[in-house]
Amino acid sequence: MNVWTRAIFDALQNSDSRGVLFLSMVYLPLLAGCVLLSVTNVYARMTIQRRWREWLNNNLVDRWLKNGNHYQLNHVGDAAKNPECRIADDVRIATEAPVDFAAGIVTSVLSAATFIAVLWTLGGGLTVHLGGIVVTIPGFLVFAAVIYAVFASGFTVFIGRRFIRASESKNQAEAEYRYALTRLRENGESIALLRGENEERNSVDASFKTVLSAWRDICMQFMRTTIVAQTSGYIAPILPIILCAPKFLDGSMTLGAVMQAASAFTIVQGAFNWLVDNFPRLADWTASARRIASLQSSLDGLEHRKSDNRCRISRGEGEDAALRLRNVSVRLDDRTALVVGTEVVIMPGEKVLITGDSGAGKSTLVRTLAGLWPWGEGHIETRSGAKMSLVPQHAYVPDGSLRRAVNYPHAVHIRSEEEVNNVLNKVGLGHLVERLDEVGSWGQTLSGGEKQRLAFARIFLHRPDVLVLDEATAALDSQSGNRLMELLCRELKEATIVSIGHRSELEPFHSRKIILKRDFEGARIVSDDFLTPKPILPIKRSRMEISFLWNSTRLTRHSNAA
Repeated sequence: MNVWTRAIFDALQNSDSRGVLFLSMVYLPLLAGCVLLSVTNVYARMTIQRRWREWLNNNLVDRWLKNGNHYQLNHVGDAAKNPECRIADDVRIATEAPVDFAAGIVTSVLSAATFIAVLWTLGGGLTVHLGGIVVTIPGFLVFAAVIYAVFASGFTVFIGRRFIRASESKNQAEAEYRYALTRLRENGESIALLRGENEERNSVDASFKTVLSAWRDICMQFMRTTIVAQTSGYIAPILPIILCAPKFLDGSMTLGAVMQAASAFTIVQGAFNWLVDNFPRLADWTASARRIASLQSSLDGLEHRKSDNRCRISRGEGEDAALRLRNVSVRLDDRTALVVGTEVVIMPGEKVLITGDSGAGKSTLVRTLAGLWPWGEGHIETRSGAKMSLVPQHAYVPDGSLRRAVNYPHAVHIRSEEEVNNVLNKVGLGHLVERLDEVGSWGQTLSGGEKQRLAFARIFLHRPDVLVLDEATAALDSQSGNRLMELLCRELKEATIVSIGHRSELEPFHSRKIILKRDFEGARIVSDDFLTPKPILPIKRSRMEISFLWNSTRLTRHSNAA
């Protein structure tokens, strides 16, 4: 195209109509070739970006979700904030920009190498007379392009030295603002019931002000770099014409040669000024790359902490007890004690209730049993081959179909239609059977009690050997909660059940009660007593039979106590 530009201007200067017509016809295949090369470049560039992002995204998500890291990062003091935004946004920027940069640098190098020769040949030497001294500068257009590019790039780096820090602050502010809005949406019901919209608005406004402040800093950095970029953009096409004017005026250069030199100078200057043109995006990429590196560093640090056996609760398998805790102490990441010196043996089929004051470390102990909380000392044994399941107080309901929510975390169609319908009817969710394949945000649709019923439906489908319940009936009324617990004891007679709860109504469904109490050193077991469980009767017995057996059991307990 550069050669064609010279030829067309020379033809116009010489009034060569045939030459103009020929060059006009040649332009179309040249244009097609250039467009084809551009399309090929776009395909190759975006394919590399897509595959690189796929690899980095999968790598980070795998590490984030591995062994409860996504949960444990929230409890590490120096962990990277908003990992979900880093994975969704920063990974995209961190993988798109380098490919564009690489393509741009390669193009710039090739352009510079090609057109420097053109500039050197076209421009020739510039003779300057200084007080009787004749100075000839060979390839003066090349030297002019290099000097101009070095000055512009250096000035850009100097005035944009805070750009990277401002971009990083802006990305973090955007992530926190997005998190605040997501949190508001997910807790919309509670906020509406408490009439907390005004307070939430204040919180959202404060977060958004941080975003605006960060954008103000970015705006200032853009204004500074724009001064250099725009100035360079206006000077670059004019400077070679001014430099070539003496040679054109003395007849040593044709108009076509001047225009070709101007085009080549602009291309070379653009290649040398790659940093000037791309500095804002380079700063944004650096900020995103730092955020990704920070997340990887946090994951590395977390895995290192978990691999340190000196401050980690070890786990293993045994042959006799369903669960055995050997001198287990649970601590925070900073070594603060939560639960200390726990010695417990739970045999297969036992139903154990763990209770205590709020803040005594009951839920933390549950997370430790499930393997989510690694920090502390001691050893936990589970029976060899036993399948363990944990039911949290706030049952998680994934988006998608209700069938997926019932089978979670297993595959959607792992259970038959009859099995799913049966368990839903058992737990009192029979009215949802017809909506099993309805897709929606069931986490927002179901009430707290319905979510806990859904959690029990999963239990009956998965039938674990060891079941840990953390306030699993707290959202239900006493009668409904008791009915589910009775059903659980009937359906899973051989299963080992460990329940966390405060309500006294839970005691009749357990054979043992452990009480935790917190002191200045941490929570510890202060009581471990056996209970007389409530008799679990077959569903088909009449009310008279149930009343008779229940009263007989009570009389027996009173006579034994006497």
